[in-house]
Amino acid sequence: MLHAQLLDQARGFSEQIVALRRAIHAEPELGLQTPKTRDKVRAALAHLPLTWREGPSTTGAVATLKGGAGPGRRVLLRGDMDALPMEEETGLPFASKVRGAMHACGHDTHTAMLAGAAELLCARADQLAGEVQFMFQPGEEGFHGARFMLDDGLLDPLPDAAFALHIMPNSPHGMIAGRNGALLASADQFDIVVEGRGGHGAMPHDALDPVPVACEIVTAFQAMVTRKFNVADPVVLSVTQINAGTAHNVIADRVTMRGTVRTLSPASRARIGSEIERIAALVAAAHDMSATVKLTPGFPVTLCDPRAVALGEAVARKLAGDGGFHKLAAPIMGAEDFSYVLEKVPGAMFFLGVAHEGADWKTCCSIHSTRMVVDESVLPLGTALLAGCAERFLAEGFVA
Repeated sequence: MLHAQLLDQARGFSEQIVALRRAIHAEPELGLQTPKTRDKVRAALAHLPLTWREGPSTTGAVATLKGGAGPGRRVLLRGDMDALPMEEETGLPFASKVRGAMHACGHDTHTAMLAGAAELLCARADQLAGEVQFMFQPGEEGFHGARFMLDDGLLDPLPDAAFALHIMPNSPHGMIAGRNGALLASADQFDIVVEGRGGHGAMPHDALDPVPVACEIVTAFQAMVTRKFNVADPVVLSVTQINAGTAHNVIADRVTMRGTVRTLSPASRARIGSEIERIAALVAAAHDMSATVKLTPGFPVTLCDPRAVALGEAVARKLAGDGGFHKLAAPIMGAEDFSYVLEKVPGAMFFLGVAHEGADWKTCCSIHSTRMVVDESVLPLGTALLAGCAERFLAEGFVA
């Protein structure tokens, strides 16, 4: 049974939540190794009755709370800890002190809210039956941190449900949002090399110019996406880099191309790679050239279990009122490595709007912006939402 006092209790120690967030924000760390961030979290939670596990592949840590009301279900709450390789331009007094690194995706807030949820749940541990796992995860920004933590066995035995939260600085203040099924896309990378034969720019007939072939491959990709894939099962393919040549009058020997492909279903994801390889090779061959393709798998599709979404919606409405939850009409084509957890465990991720109250949220800087800021007054709501999802699942499970 959800305790209605969760939000008030979270607001009661909002200063600690904000202080942890700012300490993490000022010293951002990249990739799979975030020892300073981990140590800040462990120091902040050292007074709580938690047992900790760490693995060899990352500085990720899982803290476990055993409820005092006996055995029961097991639920996981996750927060990511790593930052992005970019310079901060917010001008905040607690802005990044590390050149070339910034918490521009809100992972500092995710970690602080997860730590706050641990405080809330430990305070009522004697009322809980079962276990709560708090997953503090590095390496979300393309480093597959969740997969490494799974491979290290840090989530064994697997929980019965899993929940996560992601802030959105250009969404309404305090709005909680989610949806059934695909919430975020898979994200894979492709690298292509088109091999020609260089020569003088004034005599292309004596060379094999790979530049127009690369351009033809780009347009062929767009035709392939719109004509071979169902528009109801979206695929986004973007060629984001094309590099060739050394001078204005030199035909290059080769062109390198790079891009990203996003899908919302495992079937489309499995198919798109072979299509990329086939089209690149055949377009190049039509011009007596060759093309090699390297596909680098990224994160899977983030698929939310409808039962977990319904549970989160009920908690959100209890905390923030009937208008506090928004059901997204469509997925977002970004990607998340919480998807690795959701491949193995039923659960859901939710978005939390952190635009400043009264601001024109549509014009606020989005995540991954050097000027992204958040309204920290929303963090207790996110803290209470995470704790509420865990508390409700332990008490009731998924309601059919």
